[in-house]
Amino acid sequence: MSAENILDLKNVKVYQGDNLVLTDVNCKLNKGEFVYLIGKTGSGKSSLLKTLYGELPLLDGEGVVADMQLKKIKRKKIPHLRRRLGIVFQDFQLLADRSVEKNLEFVLKATGWKNKKEMKARIEDVLDQVGLHTKGFKFPHQLSGGEQQRVSIARALLNDPDLILADEPTGNLDPETSKRIMNLLIDICKKGNTVLMATHDYSLMELYHDRTLKCENGSLVETSTVTSI
Repeated sequence: MSAENILDLKNVKVYQGDNLVLTDVNCKLNKGEFVYLIGKTGSGKSSLLKTLYGELPLLDGEGVVADMQLKKIKRKKIPHLRRRLGIVFQDFQLLADRSVEKNLEFVLKATGWKNKKEMKARIEDVLDQVGLHTKGFKFPHQLSGGEQQRVSIARALLNDPDLILADEPTGNLDPETSKRIMNLLIDICKKGNTVLMATHDYSLMELYHDRTLKCENGSLVETSTVTSI
């Protein structure tokens, strides 16, 4: 794996339980790339992402993510892997009983931060990056869907990740808000982070052309078309 490779998969098989979902997965992602991951529901997109962040074990093939070997990783080392990654979910997955700032502080503490002054500065920095520097005191239910997703992107940025995995990040948002979220992710990518985004939103993909990987017939293939699945 070269210094520019953030992700390198060779002959990987992806399982969901005992079911083989994808076979012979081969792909590389380089630093600063924005890559779409498409495919029909049930084609293996989420299972592939879960394998990359250690939710599902890698049983066959070789996978390196942010210089960490997925096949050899021990359960206790998975938090170390996730510190190198940023994960953005469709349903935000924010803690409803605490403010935006406390949501972010929770993640920092869970990933080993201890200095309160440094944590406060980092929280302010990521909220500023996503345009929510005045909303840190609010609770998730006081925010719009787009604002909640921006909080989840801020959360993903906390540890300056090598790779951001976004699983249908615009799936619960209206078209205009989706465009703003896309612009935000693309801006983050331009700053050097790699983004792998699973999506069904082909209208957005037509606006923002980038490299596309497709889960199809149990395989992962590179494709130049986004007009059909």
